[in-house]
Amino acid sequence: MATLTELTPKLAPMEPVPFVVRSIRDELSDTFTLELDPPDGVFEFLPGQFTMLYVFGIGEVPISVSGDPAQPSTLVQTIRGVGAVTYALRQVRPGDVVGVRGPFGTEWPLAEADGHDIVFVAGGIGLAPLRPAIYSVLANRQRYGKVVLLYGARSPSDMLFTQELLEWGGRYDVDVLITVDNADRQWRGAVGVVTKLVRRAPFDPHDTVAMVCGPEVMMRFSAQELEGRGVPQHRIHLSMERNMKCGIGLCGHCQFGGRFVCWQGPVFSYDELAPLLLVKEV
Repeated sequence: MATLTELTPKLAPMEPVPFVVRSIRDELSDTFTLELDPPDGVFEFLPGQFTMLYVFGIGEVPISVSGDPAQPSTLVQTIRGVGAVTYALRQVRPGDVVGVRGPFGTEWPLAEADGHDIVFVAGGIGLAPLRPAIYSVLANRQRYGKVVLLYGARSPSDMLFTQELLEWGGRYDVDVLITVDNADRQWRGAVGVVTKLVRRAPFDPHDTVAMVCGPEVMMRFSAQELEGRGVPQHRIHLSMERNMKCGIGLCGHCQFGGRFVCWQGPVFSYDELAPLLLVKEV
């Protein structure tokens, strides 16, 4: 790994800025969280935005920010190991340096949700991109109506941020419903896909803003369930993380129909995406 003194921070959007690794911790067997120190001490971002993380000599990968926007002194990124770059990120240690570009992209519509019920729907690691929005909502709880979090994981051992789920579920002003696809003998909660939770979640569909993140098929069916309950399409928002290479709309890797996910997204309203989500291989 390169050292900070060997690198000069660059501010151009295509040049990574060196961030020092503060800590790394395992979340699941294939998922970990990096905490990075910005070179100037501050990294400001909006909930829903992402960065491009660069491992020198290997490459870079887009990762949504998963930390608290109210604590900009640390950049927090929760990552699933699925390829060469994320594997290399898993090998870093405190004091190492990784490159960061960003933040890029659109944010979760917290201003639009002001005064309304909010429903978060997360599948698997999709909870990580939603976490900054959850932090922001809970920090300004009086501005919103009901707050509901629906979370689905493959199994109890695949649940992300379990301590925070317990803390959020213990609040009187938040409803947390959790389900798993495959239960073990100790599991006493719901079993099945997360879309089933939409049908019984306590919110007013005509006064709700929904934010959904997870595998694309899960988001499609979750949006359909929300719409089926009466949530208007323009108030359902999805985070479409796709194969991004540049982060600024130049390379075309993330094109989704006529849209570029990296700079027109990753957060889109469902009325923008519904026709495209029904087309195979778009």
